[in-house]
Amino acid sequence: MTVPRGMDRRRFFQLTGGGVAVFIALGPAACFSQERRGEYPDDFNAYLRIGEDGRVTVFSGKIEMGQGVMTSQAQMAAEELGVSLAAVTMVLGDTDQCPWDRGTYGSLTTRMFGPALRAAAAEARLVLTQLASKKLGVPRGRLVVADGVVSVAGDPTRQVTYAALAKGRRIARVVGEKAVLRRVSEFQVMGTSPKRVDAPEKVTGAAKYAGDIRIPGLLYARILRPPAHGATLETLDTSAAEKEPGALVIKHDDLVAVLHADPEAAGRALERVEAKWNVPKAEVDGESIFAHLERTLTPESKENRGDLPAGRQSSSRVFETTYRKGYVAHAPMEPHTAVADFKNGRMTVWASTQRPFPTRDRIAEALRLDAKSVRVITPFLGGGFGGKSADQQAVEAARLSHVTGKPVQVAWTRQEEFFYDTFDPAAVVKISSGIDAAGRITFWDYNVFAAGSRGTDVFYKIPNASVRASGRMRYGPDSHGNDPHPFAVGPWRAPGANMNVFAGESQMDVMAAAAGVDALEFRLRHLSDARMKKVLQAAAEAFGWRPGVSPTRRGRGVACTIDAGTYAALMAEVDVNPDSGAVSVKRIVAAQDMGIVVNPDGAKMQMEGCVTMGLGYVFREELRFEGGKILDMNFDTYEIPRFSWVPKIETVLIENDELAPQGGGEPAIVPMGGVIANAVFDATGARLDRLPMTPARVKAAIAEAKAGAAARVASALAEWPGGGPQPGGVL
Repeated sequence: MTVPRGMDRRRFFQLTGGGVAVFIALGPAACFSQERRGEYPDDFNAYLRIGEDGRVTVFSGKIEMGQGVMTSQAQMAAEELGVSLAAVTMVLGDTDQCPWDRGTYGSLTTRMFGPALRAAAAEARLVLTQLASKKLGVPRGRLVVADGVVSVAGDPTRQVTYAALAKGRRIARVVGEKAVLRRVSEFQVMGTSPKRVDAPEKVTGAAKYAGDIRIPGLLYARILRPPAHGATLETLDTSAAEKEPGALVIKHDDLVAVLHADPEAAGRALERVEAKWNVPKAEVDGESIFAHLERTLTPESKENRGDLPAGRQSSSRVFETTYRKGYVAHAPMEPHTAVADFKNGRMTVWASTQRPFPTRDRIAEALRLDAKSVRVITPFLGGGFGGKSADQQAVEAARLSHVTGKPVQVAWTRQEEFFYDTFDPAAVVKISSGIDAAGRITFWDYNVFAAGSRGTDVFYKIPNASVRASGRMRYGPDSHGNDPHPFAVGPWRAPGANMNVFAGESQMDVMAAAAGVDALEFRLRHLSDARMKKVLQAAAEAFGWRPGVSPTRRGRGVACTIDAGTYAALMAEVDVNPDSGAVSVKRIVAAQDMGIVVNPDGAKMQMEGCVTMGLGYVFREELRFEGGKILDMNFDTYEIPRFSWVPKIETVLIENDELAPQGGGEPAIVPMGGVIANAVFDATGARLDRLPMTPARVKAAIAEAKAGAAARVASALAEWPGGGPQPGGVL
């Protein structure tokens, strides 16, 4: 049997005791039929154990950061095993106990890890029913399973529990490609919305986050930080800090820190450290960054079909638009935190991380330890959104504990959280497109600078199309590398797709208005994908869409996307104050086809969360900076969505039980920029081509639209003999 990374059967039973254990050996092709991404190795992908007490323990390399996977994964295991949800215990994100996993991101947990977990549970059910068959003396085909009890069909008095079957046994099974999963019609646990298994701990305050970990002798670290990215240390004087009672000053390579048993005392001592920095001259800021990106990046071809020049030549109208977006912070409720304890040659780190295994490897590399000597344990996370992927704080805590031999906590302040964030990158999208005299799209020339290719797939019927993109999301600590950004960038909920779909769906509305066609009808005319049509039509029915050519002055918009295997369509209703530029979102309808829905309430919560979070990047969130100096260091200047902004949100889950479960954590946030921009245009006739759509930008766009309309009227009058209105015209 192939040995999994860092774990074998003997070690597994040493950790967990006896019972029945199932290891999954599904390769990517077998396990991930929806999409092959190489997210897992070809050895073991999941561990599942039925203990001698009958309880089921699922070991998953995924983590819980509020998205609800602790519950949905337990549902999948319970369903395939035939036990109640209450009988399942989840162990998440522990590199000593759980299977290797690249990380929790990209809406991958359910659609990628889910098949492996369900297969493990199905194999466990097979093992147990085989044991029951021998014990009860009947063929396996005559047995039924319910709530962890195997009984003879038609004779429930002849039964045996999973606990009795597992007692005194140490059985390890490896399942390949033949695990038989339950049909949707057989579901008892999947497809329902039970109370979240993590709710009691979180509601009562018993839930542990990295900042709640306490170890005897724990020291709190405050670390010397530069005033700007790229700054270099010229002089350092720690003598005053060293005189502070109880303070321990550490100078180790590039790491300068003050440790103390009292976190506030550590902070006061750090203030006494005198440092002089050389800060490089700022080369870019929030306005010049866009030209900088266009100068320094060269998009690469991602999709090419038809004949672009011929498509342009056949166009009766051509539209050239440039869309822009600034940097966006993750701003999670919980700042990056880690506690590290180096003892007896082993490093244990409790970290708020979305990627426990890569974090373990980075720590091992930094300390020159074998990865087997490092254990990362992931408690609950207070939000991540892609931002807890680089995990600098975990490496810092481990280095300090390694140097001192004492347990150390590194908890970033809010200022550090903003300074060291791996921001959603600023980006530029330039689109040329055209329509013919019949209003059909003739060509689509799409160029992305810095946002990457996610969300750029051309799913509309366009005969001539080209997509070129630059920008790749990095998840490691050196995420700025040689990129043109003045600081680190990285994944932000549906990385790159928010910008790309904002641009693409805005351009669709530009063409629809020019063609004199209703925005929904224009999309449907250019779709051959029945699944997307169904999603759009479901959204329209729930919204009560009334056809009309924008701008109708009703303030409604539509946008759609395909993301993480899920089809999503949003419709919005807005009010715009033309005097102030303030936009109020009154209503959002979000429709999704995400295949089999494991937990309907959980899926709806994710959709509602996407809409709410999306309001931030749409209306306010944009980082201010000068070169490597971050100007927004707290929520007094960086504004995130408020409860008062949240509109009425209606969610529609479209039944599609023929498709395996798809991603649900990101799709609904992706069209938010497009749907709001289109609704604002419908309300005002003003096209917004930059995110966020601040009141000042909305007001300026309205003024520009009015000036453009007045200029067109003046031009028409100048061309008409006598200067009067044309026959049938209205001035």
